[in-house]
Amino acid sequence: MEKLAIACDHGGYDLKESIKTRFVDSVEFLDLGTNSTDSVDYPEYGITLAKAIINGDASRGILICGTGVGISIAANRYPQIRAANCTNVTMARLTRAHNDANVLAMGARIIGEQVAFDIIETFLSTKYEGGRHDQRLEQLTKGNI
Repeated sequence: MEKLAIACDHGGYDLKESIKTRFVDSVEFLDLGTNSTDSVDYPEYGITLAKAIINGDASRGILICGTGVGISIAANRYPQIRAANCTNVTMARLTRAHNDANVLAMGARIIGEQVAFDIIETFLSTKYEGGRHDQRLEQLTKGNI
């Protein structure tokens, strides 16, 4: 069973809890908070999740805030992290296949619960294609841009 880190701000709390329930039989979650709908700052949770992946505490991660934008920006501060904010399954499939994204970001105020579940299923099941994408991935991860 794959171990995924999951984190959110207050805007993503309810969706985070629904995701944990929906995927309880197929994913082991490392829940990095937040643990309520009380207002918090999303950068803290994006950075905490990024560090958990970098440290090997989880193989990939899921981040959730109101739009998915702010929390993904926070995680993407680290060259080892490729967080992609996805609003549909096509984005999730292509970011895994072409970018080898290791963090999925979503906006709880942008997408519905079932769409989030579909995006996660696609994100988890799609493999990185490699090949022509390797050179681009190396530029992203090594800072050779």
